[in-house]
Amino acid sequence: MAYFIFFSLFVGLIMIGVPIAYSLGLSSAFLIVAHLHLPLVLVAQHMFAAVDSFSFLAIPFFMLAGAFMSYGGVTKRLINFAHSLVGSFSGGLAQVVAVSGMFFGAISGSSAATTAAIGAIMIDAMEEKGYEREFTAGVVAAGGMVGIIIPPSITLVVYGVIAGVSIGELFLGGFGPGILMGVLMCILSYFICKKKGWGGEGKFKISNVIKAFLDSFWALLTPVIIIGGIYGGIFTPTEAAAVACVYGLIIGFFVYKELKIRDLPEIISKAVYSTTVIMFIVAAAKVFGWILTNAQIPQQIGAFIAAIAPNKFVFLIYMNIILLILGTMVNPSAAVVILTPILLPTVIQFGISPVFFGVLMIVNLAIGNVTPPVGLDLFVVSAVTRISIDRIARAMFPYLLILILGLIIVTYVPGIIMFLPNLLSH
Repeated sequence: MAYFIFFSLFVGLIMIGVPIAYSLGLSSAFLIVAHLHLPLVLVAQHMFAAVDSFSFLAIPFFMLAGAFMSYGGVTKRLINFAHSLVGSFSGGLAQVVAVSGMFFGAISGSSAATTAAIGAIMIDAMEEKGYEREFTAGVVAAGGMVGIIIPPSITLVVYGVIAGVSIGELFLGGFGPGILMGVLMCILSYFICKKKGWGGEGKFKISNVIKAFLDSFWALLTPVIIIGGIYGGIFTPTEAAAVACVYGLIIGFFVYKELKIRDLPEIISKAVYSTTVIMFIVAAAKVFGWILTNAQIPQQIGAFIAAIAPNKFVFLIYMNIILLILGTMVNPSAAVVILTPILLPTVIQFGISPVFFGVLMIVNLAIGNVTPPVGLDLFVVSAVTRISIDRIARAMFPYLLILILGLIIVTYVPGIIMFLPNLLSH
């Protein structure tokens, strides 16, 4: 009965709009004090232990690196490069959003940051060219979702720490599905825009591509430095994040010369805020997860899933359904912290690679980021465009379908995720 009240309290708090971290922490504290009769200080101890990890230092550094580059003029250069590649096709600006999402995702590590950065430039630009405002908002929301799939992904860092899996391998595994999602969105944009009569911008010229590439070269070098440094044995993922942060400062101040000293207080305060939100969620989710483990709920769920899933293919179908539904309601970082200890033993039991499952989990949760009722990217776009969530959701519904198609492909063609990790691990 106590655990029923515990879950009911958690769900009830979320439904009335209480932030996920508070919902997790308050419901956990209630059970610990009222049912387990343990001191309240246990909550603080578990929360501290959850974030007391060297690997988690990567989160604030990646946050800062993305902010330094965004303020330093990287966003508009990446968008210009994307425009030189696909801008001349039907629905060119809509395709630019998808390609820019892939490029900026390789810098920011956050879908919300990717959505905000691209939306700030592309929404007005698309409207000026005659694109419908709702469609524009939907495209930007969908395009930003790859921000937590393509490395460096903050959510993949969280999974790697919780699951004890190589963050470098997870980063490599994120490239394939992230690129696939971006390509599928480009294809869909082409057909939608061709039907609506939204043409391209100018003509495709190799000279424009080369010029835009050279202009954005130092920004595009970021993921090469991060992944190359990790697999070259030069630094750990956390050290890679610190290097990316310093690199962002250098190109912002001395290469593009658009980052100013006066920008630093705002950049740092935003990075501190974003990091605090994520770490608070991770800490509260860890207490929640400890309660579940204490009640042996992971073992019961694992046994139940194993009993109803005759093989790993059916198991993956169940996982996708569960994760897609949960991703619409719960923050990705919280979902990772809660679900990983529950699902990972069963994943291993079915002979599924923890790296493959980790990336697949993040792909599901990324789609949840653009799905009501708690799709974070929808709220970001809504704040920029002043368009209601339901109108944005309707406009991006075709993109939601194509993203789910991409998820199915990734699920049953595991080489899309595992090719690079397998290639570089041998």
